[in-house]
Amino acid sequence: MPDGRATAHLYRPKLATVLSEGYKLDSFRKDMLAALTVAIVAVPLSMAIAVASGVSPGRGLYTSIIGGFIVSALGGSRFQIGGPAGAFIVLVAATVAQSGIEGLLLTILISGLMLTLIGLSGLGSLIRHIPHAVTVGFTCGIAVTILASQVRDFCGLRLQGAEPGPLIPKLMALSGALPTISAAALTVGIGSTALIFVLRRLRPGWPGMLIAVAASSAAAALLHLPVETIGTRFGGIPSGLPMPQLPPVTLSLALQVLPAALSFTLLGGVESLLSAKVADGMTGRRHRSNMELVAQGIANIASALFGGISVTGTIARTATNIRAGARTPFAGMMHAVFIMVFMLVAAPLAAFVPLPALAGILVAVCWNMVEKEEFYCLLRRPHTAAVLLATFGLTVAKDLTFGILAGCLLAAALAAFGRRMPREGD
Repeated sequence: MPDGRATAHLYRPKLATVLSEGYKLDSFRKDMLAALTVAIVAVPLSMAIAVASGVSPGRGLYTSIIGGFIVSALGGSRFQIGGPAGAFIVLVAATVAQSGIEGLLLTILISGLMLTLIGLSGLGSLIRHIPHAVTVGFTCGIAVTILASQVRDFCGLRLQGAEPGPLIPKLMALSGALPTISAAALTVGIGSTALIFVLRRLRPGWPGMLIAVAASSAAAALLHLPVETIGTRFGGIPSGLPMPQLPPVTLSLALQVLPAALSFTLLGGVESLLSAKVADGMTGRRHRSNMELVAQGIANIASALFGGISVTGTIARTATNIRAGARTPFAGMMHAVFIMVFMLVAAPLAAFVPLPALAGILVAVCWNMVEKEEFYCLLRRPHTAAVLLATFGLTVAKDLTFGILAGCLLAAALAAFGRRMPREGD
């Protein structure tokens, strides 16, 4: 079977290629098992990312259902799993704080249009050339920023007023609220994170995140622990999808959210193609980068219409899909269907999920996001260390877009003096 290199330039969804080759019963069985496995991982993670982003957990599930289905149905990768990603937590939270939910939905809609146009213009291949030191630097910077955003729920802190967005003011506010720490919340948070790591080591095939959420929910309910839950903060999750509707569009609001939309577009393109590239490395196949960006753009437009948040390719869920034996894009499409079934059947149970448990999930995600060995290796060479640290530092201190652009400009300047930056896989 060809690896896809000869057709990597085509604007043709991988699903169409699979159907033209013939879809067999054995592939269907493997896809269904992989879909169920990924859905079990995606349900608690989607809710955790949504809560951390400052929106209701239902919006994270909408994103996985609508975005996940479209990314797999139209995308340029056989294995890509689309949905909400931890990398967007800071951007989504900042946009909600500045422009509200309506501004967020318009931001995602505009970003989807931009991603679609970038894909149609053939510029998707340029994202492949982002230096590896930049991708490692901003990934580690995002992990630190997400970790800081989870301290409040993880420890059950009560702040005076809203939690600041920038890292330094956030840490100052959190440190001032340390006297309000909740022993029950901290125990649930630490217990959830510890259980995920223990299961990953002893029983790697088990759904550690789902087990941690179920165990913490049962313990909190049976022991009447004084911890905040999805039910107490959000009233639970919906038992189905809302009707699609266009968010309010005005010129003033569009101009206000345009800078955020550019950041969403940049991060979405980088994250999606990086995830597809990881899938290529695990399977020996080749994705269609421009088709993938078109699919990501359409998925974001659809997610905004259904009230979801930003959609991108997710590295951890894509890798889980491959390890679970997925063969075709039907696995990603069916994972979205399984999440929809969860909303229809088990929505009332979500109200008992403790927020410290969801924070514990993201603490584990942050640890896994940090490419520790790559970070160390890049530090050993002065020119890659400069790009890595600049990207990391500015992502943490300023914002993601500034960090990526600064890292790329520094890499270009060093390259002009004969210092070539290695790319992913070099």
